[in-house]
Amino acid sequence: MRHHGRNGANNLTKTYEEINERIRSGKAVVMTAEEVVDVVRKKGAEKAAEEVDVVTTGTFGAMCSSGAFLNLGHADPPIRMTNIRLNGVEAYGGLAAVDTYIGATACIDPPGKGYGGGHVIEDLIAGKSVHLQASGPGTDCYVRKSIDTYISLDDINEAYIYNPRNAYQNYGIATNTSDRILYTYMGKLLPKMKNATFSSAGSLSPLLNDPHLDTMGIGTKIFLGGGEGYITWQGTQFKTTVEEVNGVPVGGCRTLAVAGDMKQMDPKFVRGLDITGYGMSLAIGLGVPIPILNKDIIERCAISDDQIYAEMVDYSLPSGRTCMQRYTYEELRSGSIEYNGKKIRTSSLSSLSGAREVADTLKDWIVHGEFTLDQPSRMLPKEGKVQGLKERGQ
Repeated sequence: MRHHGRNGANNLTKTYEEINERIRSGKAVVMTAEEVVDVVRKKGAEKAAEEVDVVTTGTFGAMCSSGAFLNLGHADPPIRMTNIRLNGVEAYGGLAAVDTYIGATACIDPPGKGYGGGHVIEDLIAGKSVHLQASGPGTDCYVRKSIDTYISLDDINEAYIYNPRNAYQNYGIATNTSDRILYTYMGKLLPKMKNATFSSAGSLSPLLNDPHLDTMGIGTKIFLGGGEGYITWQGTQFKTTVEEVNGVPVGGCRTLAVAGDMKQMDPKFVRGLDITGYGMSLAIGLGVPIPILNKDIIERCAISDDQIYAEMVDYSLPSGRTCMQRYTYEELRSGSIEYNGKKIRTSSLSSLSGAREVADTLKDWIVHGEFTLDQPSRMLPKEGKVQGLKERGQ
């Protein structure tokens, strides 16, 4: 299993095939990203890379850029659905006759009932019946003009979550210097900097353990919502231009586009959200296994919360938000931080216990030979930047 290059033992490498063989034979050593920190510190990266085969990561937080593709099946007589509602939530009617996409942030009509597309997705995964109301223009080949029925996940054909953006690589800290409460996607921000919120699994977060995506690419098999999923592309708002400290970015950077079969998923790891004063979203558990191919990879996996920084910004500013100060995730998780002598209460929007359960579950699957690693068919971009939307004429 050990391969030595020109520099002898310092070039120890493994292959996906060798790691998978160890998984299948029940010999693989698997650790979560939290567990591996002490191993690397005590034994060094070289020795740890020899001993450890896979490191599992996890995150479980809100991601508004989420949704699901559904194929509802043809009725008799058939209908081409152009206006579709699921439990009163609008789904997209611009696909083929009975295909639709429901976005996590779509809300019930009329709004204000605390229920949206993310809740529809959760209800379907939980095996509940969902009210389908659809209409269409009626054509020679799709003569029906309306249908009103109930469906469940077992009744429909394909159903898969497709998130154009997930697993954000770090994110900012939100606070509010104004004299009024702000309701944001970062939660409720109290006046005069009485609180600050953040949203990352820190040292457990997938992309903070492989910051330059040396092991993740198109075709990487992942944990998604309690089942198997795949990385399908780089995520939207993917960028690589953020300053790094200790080898990881200090703000929102790379992202993943991911897909997975809803019929494999567990509602424990897929939860519809109503973010007070902001709107609907979806929290979904996501974990990526990192193959320990060499010592450089395990060194990066050994990063801890005291080495990862995030930047605090003022959400009362409509634009032009700049960094007020940087804090480590160790400081943020302590419950409070200080800014110019002022103590600020901190809280996380993502679930650390949920992230741990994702990483632990994925570890258990691999240890028991139920999950092997897929080598990417194509790596994700090494460079990327985000453009703003400019208002202009033709």
